[in-house]
Amino acid sequence: MRVDALLVLSFGGPEGPDEVRPFLENVVRGRGVPPERLDAVEEHYRHFGGVSPLNARNRELIDAVRKRTDLPVYFGNRNWHPMVEDTVAEMARDGVRRALVFATSAYGGYSACRQYQEDIARAREAVGAEAPELVKMRHFFDHPQFVAANADAVRAARARLPEQVRDRARIVFTAHSVPVAADAAGGPPEDGGYLYSRQVAEAARLVAAELGTADFDVVWQSRSGPPQVPWLEPDVVDHLDALRAAGTPAVVVAPVGFVSDHVEVIWDLDTEACERAEELGMAFARAATAGPDPRFVDMVVELIAEHTHEVAPRSLGTVTLLGCTVDGSACAVDCCRPARPE
Repeated sequence: MRVDALLVLSFGGPEGPDEVRPFLENVVRGRGVPPERLDAVEEHYRHFGGVSPLNARNRELIDAVRKRTDLPVYFGNRNWHPMVEDTVAEMARDGVRRALVFATSAYGGYSACRQYQEDIARAREAVGAEAPELVKMRHFFDHPQFVAANADAVRAARARLPEQVRDRARIVFTAHSVPVAADAAGGPPEDGGYLYSRQVAEAARLVAAELGTADFDVVWQSRSGPPQVPWLEPDVVDHLDALRAAGTPAVVVAPVGFVSDHVEVIWDLDTEACERAEELGMAFARAATAGPDPRFVDMVVELIAEHTHEVAPRSLGTVTLLGCTVDGSACAVDCCRPARPE
C-alpha cells in the first residue's frame, strides 16, 4: 500500500511532578480506581522526580526508526502529551493521507490492542474529514526479533547473578495484570477469548525455548483495580515468596509483557520485587526490556515493510499471529473484539 507516514502510538507518561496526578486521572478515568490507589502510584512517581522514562524511550525509538526509513515518523500518546488527537491533527496539516500505526504493545486483548484502535478512531473523529487513514500494524509477541532481544536480556541478567547460584536461577516472566473478566472477554469468539494471557504465555515459551529451557513461570504485576475484582495472578512479589519456600536460591525476572521501561517496571520490579528478594535471601536480577535493543528497531522496520514492500510476516509461535488478519500483515480493527459480553 502507499503509505505517507508512521505514527508511534503509546501509553504516555508524565515528564514532571506537576503532571503526575493529571496523567494518572487520565489513565483511570471511568474505571472506578480508588483515590488511595492513585495516591500510592503518585508516590511511586515522586521517587523518580515525577518523570516516567517512557516518553524518552519512545523518542529514542523514533529517532532510530527515522534513520532506517524515508517515512516521516510522528509520536502520539493515549494518556499524556503529545496526545494522539493533537498528533493526528498535525499529520493532517502536513498532508498525510495514509499512515501506519506502531502501537507500543506486543499483544492483543482490550488494553493492549483494542483500546489503541479506539484511540485511533477517537483521534480521527476529533480531526474530522481531513484525518488520515490510520492502519495499526499487527501484534508482534512472536516475532523473531522480539523473542531474540528478550532472550539475550535474560542471558545478560542471569550473568549478573552470583556464580554459585546462576545455574539454579528460576526464570520468571512478568506482564501487566488485567481483570480476569476482561482477559476472558478479549479476542474473537471463534478463538475462545483469553487472547492477552495466551499471547503472553506464548511469548514466554518462545523466549524460554530460545534459552534452551522449559522451566519457567509466568506471573503478573501492577494491578490497580478494586480488591474485590479478580485480576490475573499470581503477583510477582507473592510468587517470590512461593519460590523461596520451595528452596529456589535465585531468580531472573523478565518483563516480557513490556517493550520499554516505565515507572511500573522500575518500581514494581527494581524496587518492590528486588527488595522482597533481598528480604528472602534470594539472588535477584531483572532482565532489560526489549525496546532499547537494536533488533527491536529492526522489527519495527520489518513490520513497516510488510505493508510497503510485501515482506512476508515472520513468526516463531505455534499460535501464529493469533487474533490478527489471515495473512498477519495488519491488525484487524475487530481482532480483539469481545469473545463474550464484557
